[in-house]
Amino acid sequence: MSKHVFIALQANDDTRPIVEAIEKDNPHASIEYMPALVKINALGCLEIRKETVEEIIGREWDLQEIHINLISLGGSIDETEDYFKVGWFQ
Repeated sequence: MSKHVFIALQANDDTRPIVEAIEKDNPHASIEYMPALVKINALGCLEIRKETVEEIIGREWDLQEIHINLISLGGSIDETEDYFKVGWFQ
C-alpha cells in the first residue's frame, strides 16, 4: 500500500487560508493548483490545525467548515475539534 495521502479542496476564497495553513504545518507537502481545485499531496500524513487557520484568518474557525469545500481525499481521517489529519493510521 502506498504511504502517499492527498486532500483536494475547491479553489475559492474560503480555502485559500486553509491551503496556506496546510503549507505552513506540512512543509513536506506538494500543492497543485488547478482551475477548480487545489490538491495537496504528501508522503505519510497531512494535518490541518484549527489554530493555524485561525491565526491566518484572524478569527475563530470551526474545523467542520472544511467539509463545505472538501472534494476528495486519499487516506484515512483522524479528526478532533483541534485538527483534521489524513494518513494511513493503524
